[in-house]
Amino acid sequence: MADKRDYYEVLGISKGASDDEIKHAYKSLARKYHPDLHPDDKEAESKMKEINEAYEVLSDSDKRQRYDQFGFAGVDPTYGQGQGGGYSGYSQGGFGGFGGFGDVGDIFESFFGGFGGSQRSNPNAPQKGQDIRASLTISFMEACKGTKKQVRVTRYESCPDCNGTGARAGTVPETCPDCHGSGTVKISQRTAFGVFQTTQACSRCGGKGRIIKSVCPKCQGQGRAKNVFTREVEIPAGIDDGQTLRVQGAGNCGANGGSYGDLNIKVSVRDGGIFERDGFDIRTEVPISFAQAALGDEITVPTIDGNVKYTVPAGTQTGTVFRLRGRGIQKLYRSDRGDQYVTVNVEVPRNLSRRQEELLREFDSSLEDRNQSGRKSFMDKIKDFWNS
Repeated sequence: MADKRDYYEVLGISKGASDDEIKHAYKSLARKYHPDLHPDDKEAESKMKEINEAYEVLSDSDKRQRYDQFGFAGVDPTYGQGQGGGYSGYSQGGFGGFGGFGDVGDIFESFFGGFGGSQRSNPNAPQKGQDIRASLTISFMEACKGTKKQVRVTRYESCPDCNGTGARAGTVPETCPDCHGSGTVKISQRTAFGVFQTTQACSRCGGKGRIIKSVCPKCQGQGRAKNVFTREVEIPAGIDDGQTLRVQGAGNCGANGGSYGDLNIKVSVRDGGIFERDGFDIRTEVPISFAQAALGDEITVPTIDGNVKYTVPAGTQTGTVFRLRGRGIQKLYRSDRGDQYVTVNVEVPRNLSRRQEELLREFDSSLEDRNQSGRKSFMDKIKDFWNS
C-alpha cells in the first residue's frame, strides 16, 4: 500500500473542499473513467475503484474527519498489515491491523473520547434563538424619504404557561441523576492497552441534562410556542430594492433563557413611475416644445420634493441632460443626497393645420445653412465627405 494515493489527490480537490465540490469532482471523474462508458480502457476499472474509495470516505463527514486526522489508518483497519517496520510480527492480535479489537476508529475513540465528544458544551447553557425572515413592499417615495411599517410574522416565543422551562406550571425540571446535568456520561472500556473512557450522550435524558416528569400541556415540553408577532419597523431613507433590514431581537426565542434571534426583512420597492433610480441619483425625462428649445423658456420639473422651476437656455437640443444638485435620494444613514438628472426631449408637433404647415415651411426656408451658429451644416458635412 505504499503507492496508495491521497484521497484528495485522487479526486483532484483541496483539503478544504465543500461537500458540493466533492460531489462535483466525483461525477466528473465517473464520467471520465466509468468502465461501462469506456469498455476499451483496461485501466478504467482500477481508476474507478480508486475514485469510489476516495469518494466513499470524503463524502462521509465522520470518515472524512478521521481521515484528515489519522490518514488511511483512521478509515482502514487493515492499513499497514504485512509491511515492514516492526508491525508485521503482530498481525494476529497485535498491533498490525489491530487484530481482535475491531475497527481502528474504536481505538481512537477510546483515546480521544469520540473525536471531541468530551468537549461537549453544557446543554443547559443559554442559547441564542434562530433568525427569521420576512418580506416587505414599499413605494418608491417611501424608499426615498423613509417610513414606518407594521411587520407581522410568526415566531417562537417563550411559553407563557411554563416560562420556557417545558414543565407544567408549579413544577420544575429535575437534574438528570445519571449525568448530573452535564448531558453526557463516561463509559469505561477495557482494552489491551488498559482501561479507557469514552464520553457519550446520556441516554436517560437524551443529552439534555434535565428530566421533565410533568410536561407543560401548552408547549409539550418544548419551552416555546408559536405566536403571531407584530412589530413597527423604521425603514431608513435611501433603502434600495432587494436590500435586507435587520431588526435585532425580533426573531425566535432562545433556549434556556438565551436571547432572541434577529428578524431579517427583505425590502422590495415599487416602480418609481416618471422617476428612475440610479444609485442615490434620480433620472427623469421632461418634454418641451420646439419653440421652448429654440427660444429658451422656464419649465416645470418634477422632483421627489415637488415641482421646481428650471430655465432652459435658447438653442437646447433634444436629449440634453441637466443636473439638479441635491435633488436625488438621501444616502443611507447620512444627511447628504444624490442629484437628479433631467433629460429634455423636444416634441415634434402632429396634426398641423394648413396655416401651421405654411408657417413652418416659411420658417424653414428662412434658415441659413449654418443658422448663425458658426458650425458647419449637415449638408456642408456631406459635401466635405464626397470631396475628400
